[in-house]
Amino acid sequence: MAAMQAGEHRLTSDRVISAKDLSLTFQTNDGPVHALKDVNLDVEKGDFVSFIGPSGCGKTTFLRCMADLEHPTGGSITVNGASAQEARRARAYGYVFQAAGLYPWRSIGGNIRLPLEIMGYSKSEQDRRVREVLELVDLAGFEKKFPWQLSGGMQQRASIARALAFDADILLMDEPFGALDEIVRDHLNEQLLSLWERTHKTICFVTHSIPEAVYLSTRIVVMSPRPGRITDVIESPLPRERPLEIRDTPEFIEIAHRVRDGLRAGHGDEV
Repeated sequence: MAAMQAGEHRLTSDRVISAKDLSLTFQTNDGPVHALKDVNLDVEKGDFVSFIGPSGCGKTTFLRCMADLEHPTGGSITVNGASAQEARRARAYGYVFQAAGLYPWRSIGGNIRLPLEIMGYSKSEQDRRVREVLELVDLAGFEKKFPWQLSGGMQQRASIARALAFDADILLMDEPFGALDEIVRDHLNEQLLSLWERTHKTICFVTHSIPEAVYLSTRIVVMSPRPGRITDVIESPLPRERPLEIRDTPEFIEIAHRVRDGLRAGHGDEV
């Protein structure tokens, strides 16, 4: 199995996200909280990278640094060769939160249309993009429905459609399926892989699920308890086309064992 040592940089001209010695410390009334420490990682164009680790290890904080929602206190991070702030202003990414975050007073189409309205797209272009992304996430025909009329899984697909509407090359996803039952989660995992294959986007995905991380990813980033550090980066040998049955193969089980071992080792290093 091809793999990199934790923190090793890949030498590539297709580097999309690059973190170098990234650290972030929050100042609180109870003293400093060291969320990230000396994180080094490169994400290449077209990668599907999952981040996994115990609760509070900095997975979401790292994702939010990419999105310019949190600001590092040490090191650096670039997105498309620019600062995270510049990338945000250039609308280089779509962001999918843990909760769907749909406005209940807007239809599904209206929710997807909102960022396009803010960006000043014409009405005809909004209509075209809403129609296309609804088809991408298998929600064609639901444009006039309201969020409360959809299941939790369908609401998350609408949230993904909203993030895809302005066609950014990068999709940042913060544990979007964590609250869903296993059957719905499996279905959405399959749909997300299909969407990734069709759009060729670069995806960074936070999860607590080892099977989900292994099933979805080209690379799996294992993080330690706080302060969050990268303890392993696992290159997946699995083919890009992955039926759910691949989870029963020896190759899949071997990767899952390595992820689990990485998580245990990280706990052993906890400070």
